[in-house]
Amino acid sequence: TSDPEYYKWTQWIFMQLFNSWYNLETDRAEDITTLIEKFNASGSADVKAVCDEEVISFLPSDWATMTEEQKQVELLKYRLTYLRESTVNWCAALGTVLANDEVKDGYSERGGHPVEQKKMMQWSMRISAYAERLLQGLNTIDWPEPVKEMQRNWIGKSVGASVRFAIENVPVGLPEYIEVFTTRVDTIFGVSYLVLAPEHELVAALTTPEQQEAISNYITQTKKKSELDRMADTKTVSGAFTGSYVINPVDGTRIELWIADYVLAGYGTGAVMGVPSGDQRDWLFATHFGLPIIQILDGQKDIDQQADPTKEGVYINSGFVNGLTYKEAITVLNAWLEQNGVGKAKINYRMRDAIFGRQRYWGEPIPVYFKDGLPYLVKEEELPLVLPEIDKYLPTETGEPPLGRAEDWSYQDQYEYELSTMPGWAGSSWYWYRYMDAQNSSEFASKEAVEYWKDVDLYIGGSEHATGHLLYSRFWNKFLKDLGHVQEEEPFKKLINQGMIQGRSNFVYRVVDEAGRGTNTLVSQGLRKDYKTSALHVDVNIVENEILNID
Repeated sequence: TSDPEYYKWTQWIFMQLFNSWYNLETDRAEDITTLIEKFNASGSADVKAVCDEEVISFLPSDWATMTEEQKQVELLKYRLTYLRESTVNWCAALGTVLANDEVKDGYSERGGHPVEQKKMMQWSMRISAYAERLLQGLNTIDWPEPVKEMQRNWIGKSVGASVRFAIENVPVGLPEYIEVFTTRVDTIFGVSYLVLAPEHELVAALTTPEQQEAISNYITQTKKKSELDRMADTKTVSGAFTGSYVINPVDGTRIELWIADYVLAGYGTGAVMGVPSGDQRDWLFATHFGLPIIQILDGQKDIDQQADPTKEGVYINSGFVNGLTYKEAITVLNAWLEQNGVGKAKINYRMRDAIFGRQRYWGEPIPVYFKDGLPYLVKEEELPLVLPEIDKYLPTETGEPPLGRAEDWSYQDQYEYELSTMPGWAGSSWYWYRYMDAQNSSEFASKEAVEYWKDVDLYIGGSEHATGHLLYSRFWNKFLKDLGHVQEEEPFKKLINQGMIQGRSNFVYRVVDEAGRGTNTLVSQGLRKDYKTSALHVDVNIVENEILNID
């Protein structure tokens, strides 16, 4: 996949994604020109698309008077590959973004360097557009059930409702409400607090002066944890009160607004409603911070001791759904929320769009240049865009990715190329088609070859790729089928997981501090008893019989 004659077509697929949008009416990707035609004919009113939340509404006359730059800004909100500010694991010492599994206890697995959560402009791919098709497609392929289940859990379909909590005394220029997704809208009368992710865009504006220091300290602490660590830590109770309040839409109750690291900005809306009587994590939070615990079902037992998530019984302390059963309350509340313009029934997916850019040298160059701050594609006939020569494979002194070191590397000698490269999974997301027509210099594979071979009958690979390569391959395959480039909806008919070679694992042990955060101090097996530690897998060459070779 590192041969320019191969990655020319990886770059070509990126360009097709950039020039496409997902039409919910046809339930498939289409060329971006069909979206532009809709804008020309009727504006944005009739467009049903998977897109950014902050798209604007406009008439055909508005579209006609927009400048080219304004149109490109709006189209970027619909493209299947796009630039957006995302929260990432940033390692300054390595000069790159790290995946969750490359971070342990707030440090990089490679080198043990500090890692923090940071917002950066990143290329992403709108895999979320294919969530339902990826889910349903699992029923059509002969794969091991554990792999299918891993993908189902990763996609994470949830049926629930979105609810709008009005912000009390909302500052000028801010949204009037915070939207929350919940799978238990029936518990809304039991909400006693609302929690935002520490990195939520509204936190700064909604923090009162009295709470500024506490919020700032908490955000600093959270930045040292990866999202994986935050999701895995179910025992530590922490949070900070913003000083602001929101209003429960069903009964007008005034509710405290908090931040806590168990809420992630990239999942759902980055806001969660706390129902202590029905959720144990919420119960621990409310108990720790002295927040109300409201019984909402007569079937709930011992909620002064722990949460009871039962759906049995009828509702109490729940306004207009008192006396109803679970299913009855769901139906009534969904209808009420929609009728009153404060919510609606909704399907949500845990899977987020895939971050596509990497701040390193070794990867396919992204075939994009920037003009007036906006991304544009190079011409197809100019592919492949090859990696330039650089003096060393490190970030520049000003923090740019290694490609920033390239001299005389610009588009048409005036426009800056994208300096990030593609991730490792890009080239592996379509390679089986190249086997069908490996020497073709004019297409990634000819129509005749694709029609003959169609797909992969038997694929032998490891289950460790379940939520990586195997998922991205299915995504790209479905996209290529939408555009008519391939025949089949699924790339691999049958999957067999091969066995794993078992070998001795060696460990060193990282000392962790009182808060459970990793430090840069490592100790051997024999010294573990003197410290609080976490285990790290290491190369067998640097540990001998569990003794760390400090030389």
